[in-house]
Amino acid sequence: MEAGIFYVLVGAVAVAAFARWRGWPAPLLVTVVALAASFLPFVPDLDIDGHVLLSLVLPPLLYSAALDVSFVGFKRSLPQIRRLGIWLVLLTALAVGFTAWLIMPSLTLPGALLLGAIVAPPDAVSAAAIGRRLGLPRRIMTVLSGESLINDATSLTLYRVFAAILAGATLTVWDGVWQFLLAVVIGVVIGLVFGIVLHQLRMRVTDPVVIGTFGLLAPFGAYAIAEHLLGSGVIAVVAMGLYVGYNSPRTDYTTRQQEKPLWLSADLLLESFVFAYIGLQFPRVLSDLGSESVEQILLLSLAVLLVVLVVRPLYIYPTSAWANFQDRKRLQRWDRGVESGEFEKRHGRSRRFGQFTADELRTHIVRDQMAGLQLTWKDSAVISWAGMRGVVTLAIALAAADLATLDDKSSHAIVVVAFVVTVGTLLLQGLTLPMLIRRLGIAGDVDHAQDAKALQAVKEKSREAGKAFLAEKRVEWEAKYGPVDLGVFDAFTKRMSRVEKDTDAAQEVEDAVPRPSYEDLVALSKGWLQVRREILLKERDAGELDEELMRELIAAMDAEELALDTRGATREPGRA
Repeated sequence: MEAGIFYVLVGAVAVAAFARWRGWPAPLLVTVVALAASFLPFVPDLDIDGHVLLSLVLPPLLYSAALDVSFVGFKRSLPQIRRLGIWLVLLTALAVGFTAWLIMPSLTLPGALLLGAIVAPPDAVSAAAIGRRLGLPRRIMTVLSGESLINDATSLTLYRVFAAILAGATLTVWDGVWQFLLAVVIGVVIGLVFGIVLHQLRMRVTDPVVIGTFGLLAPFGAYAIAEHLLGSGVIAVVAMGLYVGYNSPRTDYTTRQQEKPLWLSADLLLESFVFAYIGLQFPRVLSDLGSESVEQILLLSLAVLLVVLVVRPLYIYPTSAWANFQDRKRLQRWDRGVESGEFEKRHGRSRRFGQFTADELRTHIVRDQMAGLQLTWKDSAVISWAGMRGVVTLAIALAAADLATLDDKSSHAIVVVAFVVTVGTLLLQGLTLPMLIRRLGIAGDVDHAQDAKALQAVKEKSREAGKAFLAEKRVEWEAKYGPVDLGVFDAFTKRMSRVEKDTDAAQEVEDAVPRPSYEDLVALSKGWLQVRREILLKERDAGELDEELMRELIAAMDAEELALDTRGATREPGRA
């Protein structure tokens, strides 16, 4: 068994690496190759408990995704994310459930609704990869990423409710709502506790290997404890990831540099294994079906795939249009309030709006209240077609197959339908989404213009902060070394990269003159980097700088600091 898992892991990662190299959808290629390999006699037959697989795969994947999500963007786009991550999942589960019940009554209505809950949540991994490659605007990327974090919690809560009904429990609609609210509250609390503790460790422990190890363990702990307390393990992991990711720029740069490749590797490993495992299992599931059931289950699979494809755009377009209409009405109310002076009378003394003039007030309100909420019909088209299913659907299906309350035919049907829906959406949507994006002409030009404006503002503020920082350091150095030429501050980077003196005598003559040491210059550079990071954080917190752009800039600063430490480590001890 252990050897078989290892061989599957190696093979799956190799196929995924080839797909990434060629620019193909890795999940789809891994599944197809595993499906073909399952007919070979020497390929191992794996049998892993579905609940174990879900508990091992879901926490790290969710945590890794949450780390990369912009919390500011997530908060601004929360109305859209909530509509897609909660209400669309519920609608899809109901539509699929009733369709499946009509086609295959032996599933029973609770069993059919259970199937609906399993295939309802899209996985944004494939869509996000395509979007980044083609330059989708951040407003779309934020909605897709945020939806994938929330919809898993909705799906798993529905799964638990329908599984309980299958087991004989009597639950009302209000019982289900209460379970969901309780799961969310407990999940958020547990996630924030884990996030705060992990962040404090990251701030105090400078060993990136130790911090990376704690980071790998924390998602499993948050998920398990939240589930044990009847909360949502998904929400717990997401809350922890959002908190840690938001505060990540405040930690040591070595932690960030160690963390990124670690989680990218973990994502590749886990996703490749799950898709390979389901591909290997599919022929066995088909062989267990009776010949009289094959046609019915295949018909059910195609019907569910059609429902999944159709429900999403039918929901997104009218709800987006209604939300845009409501936003326009609200904006008109803001305009009337600002023009009449009523808004200033009501909020003029508040800490939030008191510092703005009447002309600035509308712009500020529009930015805070409306940013990220307005989507065009082209945006809605991309979001509607970015509904590929993935790892979560397959893992929950395998877990459901082990339920004692389902007969063999029903459990096999659930796995087959989940497989067809996942592969079908990857084929139909994953392969055509790039063409749709290019045809609609959606690109990140707006982001580039906004980024250029934000960068210019950051440079101005950094320049002022730099002058203040250098003036403070000059006072310190003059107290330590005597009068210091201000030019040394402009040339300190050249001083650090200067070639070593050729002779010890020359070095001794230089060292006899009181002047800032190499360590002083390194500290000056690191202090200046820290000042720049603080400027970026302040701009991010004020909503003036996009969080993704901030992370790119901080990554460049991390590289500068790494170069400083690397250069210092190669110097001969005792040399200034």
